[in-house]
Amino acid sequence: MAAVDQSSFAKDLVNEVMATGEAERSNLPEVFTRSVLEDLEEAGVVSNYFTAYHAVPSRLMIHGYGLDDAAQCLDLFVTEFQTAPLEGKLTKTRTATLFRQLLAFLSQCSKVAEQFDDFVDVREMSLAVERALPGLAKIRLFLLTNCISSSPTPVATEFNGIEVTHEIWDLPRLHRRATSGALGEPIIVEFEEPLPCLAAESTEPDYSVVMAVAPGQRLAELYGEHGPGLLELNVRSFLQTRGAVNRGIRTTLLKAPGRFLAYNNGITATASRVDFVQDSAGRPIAIRRIHGLQIVNGGQTTASLHYALKRDRADLSNVFVQMKLSVVAPERLAEIVPKISEYSNTQNRVTLVDFSSNHAYHVAVQRITRVLWAEAYDASGQATHWFYERARGQYADELASRTPAQQTKFKVLCPSKQKFTKSDLAKYVHSWEQLPHLVSRGAQKNFAEFMIRMQEHEPVVDAIYCQRLIAKAILFKAVDRIAFTLGAGSHKSIVTTYTIARLSRAVELCLDLDKIWQMQQISPVLQAALYDLCQRVMTTATNPTKGNHVGEWAKSVGCWNAVSEVQWTVPDALKAELLSEPLADRIEAADGSTDPRIEEVLAVTAEEWTAIERWAKETRTLEPPERQAAAIVGRRLAAGESVSRAQAEQALQARSEALRQGFNPAYDV
Repeated sequence: MAAVDQSSFAKDLVNEVMATGEAERSNLPEVFTRSVLEDLEEAGVVSNYFTAYHAVPSRLMIHGYGLDDAAQCLDLFVTEFQTAPLEGKLTKTRTATLFRQLLAFLSQCSKVAEQFDDFVDVREMSLAVERALPGLAKIRLFLLTNCISSSPTPVATEFNGIEVTHEIWDLPRLHRRATSGALGEPIIVEFEEPLPCLAAESTEPDYSVVMAVAPGQRLAELYGEHGPGLLELNVRSFLQTRGAVNRGIRTTLLKAPGRFLAYNNGITATASRVDFVQDSAGRPIAIRRIHGLQIVNGGQTTASLHYALKRDRADLSNVFVQMKLSVVAPERLAEIVPKISEYSNTQNRVTLVDFSSNHAYHVAVQRITRVLWAEAYDASGQATHWFYERARGQYADELASRTPAQQTKFKVLCPSKQKFTKSDLAKYVHSWEQLPHLVSRGAQKNFAEFMIRMQEHEPVVDAIYCQRLIAKAILFKAVDRIAFTLGAGSHKSIVTTYTIARLSRAVELCLDLDKIWQMQQISPVLQAALYDLCQRVMTTATNPTKGNHVGEWAKSVGCWNAVSEVQWTVPDALKAELLSEPLADRIEAADGSTDPRIEEVLAVTAEEWTAIERWAKETRTLEPPERQAAAIVGRRLAAGESVSRAQAEQALQARSEALRQGFNPAYDV
């Protein structure tokens, strides 16, 4: 299938940014920045980013920042966007100026904060950067541009003793990422001193295994350079030192580094190619270079090595880590790597297995949506498809493989506004399932949580499932427009997911998703109700009760607890449109059995659920949303009504907490 050339990619990118900017009435650099960062987050290059623009002519400029989970690496972003990017190149002088202005923000962030009121985006960004500075091990400066840079990447520098590196994401690099079909750019590792190894023969085609012992110092440096992008599909975030495993790793590194090889289980990694040093008989005896390195298990070990080196100043010269390296042909990576991740037994076992595009769930959603016709909702009478982009770049590839006339027809049948990705899917589902705090943690982390939950109880993906999934997408897009209209600004994504979650809770999941699918839009009654609800949610979701950073607040369960208590009554007109029981989330296993969590709820009497709610009120132990969850399940069971998966999860969590805090079923029922 033909790839999209760079010129067409540049044109499409500008058109997409301009269309979004016009629809949202946002400036183009802001839209471009957000678009690129969403893509880089999905690739695991950045995380926890926040966009906010501030500039002082000829002095400083910044478009946003990001901070990794361990608060060790700070990212700063500056953007250069042009509507005619191919007419000239981004010069070395201009590149140096942009990086200099970005770095200038660091030395002036406290002064910048003083210029703005609380909860203004620029003030939040400035304060967050100021707080992070003392504990940083590294600063990365990103130049995001749709131009072609003629400048080499600047060499690393320092800021107050902190290492500062530079990254240029220009048009060619963005084009490579968009058309490569890979999650991120391949990581190539070279060993100055070849790494002794033992190669095992394999009867499998395009697959072999190499055993080696890697220097801990080198692994720590690799994580410092590539961060979570080194970890397979970034399915796991660094747990810092809260877990017993990571505390043990740190203790060993600090007190008994020479025993690390004996105590630690090592890492499991994959590569697309390995360059070996060979003996006289042509047998591999050492590794000179690894192409496409990914760590599929042992990410906690690798990250812990890095933070011990940077934060604790640990001496890793005597630390060694055993490594099993599977060399897999690129075309078989998607097939084999998930299984390696599944079956590798490491310190923190990965119970979710396959985050790849080839997982049966995603394949099924793609297969069904390709033939699922959505009726026209305008006067055109033209039915359309919702295009599920199971693998990145599929939509562009479909266009590139067609003649101009066929491209026009394809865009009519599969409008770009009806394209959605795996991370979009997770966002739609989790918003509806009342998990907005997960959605607010970013596309990649939310998708990882989605896969964990989905694989524990995988749904039956059929036409009805996909129709209701798309109904959630329509609802999400409608609320997103409302949030924009109400002035949510850079907090629009937060306000949108929290509004949907609050709606879902209020209507007890009884919205008629089938009707939304049939009409391909929400009803006027629902839209009017959402305008009222969205304003109320925005007030709470953007006013933290803890700290003063809206983005961090939105990631917490505390924010959801606060929003779930927002005073709002379902209007009578909307009540008339609701169903008597939920449609969307009564998920059965492939063998037709009921979801185990629902079975667990049904095993508890309605009286006990009611007693939990009464006990919690009297003792003031559970959070209000937890009390409400128990009450809802109690009422539904007493009335002989069904319980959804989301309701079951919330109620079981409430019961578990109640039992932990002293609730006695035998006594209280």
